[in-house]
Amino acid sequence: MTKQKNYKKTLIACYLGFVTQAITANFAPLLFLTFKGSYGITLEKIAMIPLVFYLTQLIVDLAATKFADKIGYRACVIASQLVSALGLILMTVLPELLPVPFVGILISVVLYAIGSGLIEVLVSPIVEACPFENKDGMMSLLHSFYCWGAMSVILGSTLFFTVFGIENWKILAYVWALIPLLNTFNFINCPIERLVEDGESLGVRKLLKTPIFWLMILLMVCSGASEATMAQWASAFTESALGVSKTIGDLAGPCLFAMFMGISRMLYGKFSEKLDLSRVMLICGAMCAGCYLLASLASLPILGLCGCALCGLAVGIMWPGSISISSQSCPKGGTAMFAFLALAGDLGAMVSPAMVGSISEMAGDNLKTGLLAATLFPVLLVITLIILRASKKARLKRADDKASTGY
Repeated sequence: MTKQKNYKKTLIACYLGFVTQAITANFAPLLFLTFKGSYGITLEKIAMIPLVFYLTQLIVDLAATKFADKIGYRACVIASQLVSALGLILMTVLPELLPVPFVGILISVVLYAIGSGLIEVLVSPIVEACPFENKDGMMSLLHSFYCWGAMSVILGSTLFFTVFGIENWKILAYVWALIPLLNTFNFINCPIERLVEDGESLGVRKLLKTPIFWLMILLMVCSGASEATMAQWASAFTESALGVSKTIGDLAGPCLFAMFMGISRMLYGKFSEKLDLSRVMLICGAMCAGCYLLASLASLPILGLCGCALCGLAVGIMWPGSISISSQSCPKGGTAMFAFLALAGDLGAMVSPAMVGSISEMAGDNLKTGLLAATLFPVLLVITLIILRASKKARLKRADDKASTGY
């Protein structure tokens, strides 16, 4: 008798995969001032850390279109956990060993950014390939674990630093590294299926020649931009609205945004079977645009804070929803499609916050002007969704006409 595969193990491994990604993305930024004080690194150099992190992710996203299918999901996703853990551990060691501490930090960042990029490319198609009935809901719930991971890292690290002192940050780095190390064994033992069988996927060239694929890319760019822009500037809103210190603003702002984003993904995960995904995405896109307008145009600071928090609720479904819509519209896209989608999302997440900063500076350090310009991305997302819905209706109509006429 054949033993039935336990895909719940796969789901748990993937949940912890996104928690690992949240650790790698959010732990080092909490230590920027510590790096400055301990190693004498200038703020200009420290600003390179997130840039190197996201650039490395982009390179991995692009490279994964070539090697992920050849090497196999299991080997790649196990490697993602190991290099993430290695990067976190080496961050405590290399700055002390190398003559230039900053180089040691950058090497560590590159390593765990490789792990983060692999997680981003592989975890979604691994869940998509599992024989679950409610794929949309599963994808949304899966991505909510990044939000809960981010909150846990920020709040857990803050509590640790308060109790034991920030000078003991290396101990906490080892604690966070345990999660990907232990999760390695989950990925070794859990069942993993192929998203598309050998020879059935479109391949990179055919994928790039498919018109609907480029609409998916635009959807992901707008999703990544809409999410990352407000997330990056959330602390500024908290400081201005509540009049708190920068430290509290840095922690409370991103936590509030992440909490609402996680709630949004969990709610959709629970009720997705009763909802039309593209319609929900349209509503969320319009709501997101409204939140950006509220944050940038409201005269009362507390309304700006409300715009920031509710934006988390609006953007929550965008990234996982875009992946689900892409999978439905292009079922033979394979790993290459997921890699390009991750690349597009990261590109939006990198370009838009930088654009807001540049426009704000040109407007005399007026952040509201920069955020007003960023409203472009949720508006573009809504327009793209309208085009996709119209395209889907046209395809269904042609299929019906063909069935009725026999041609």
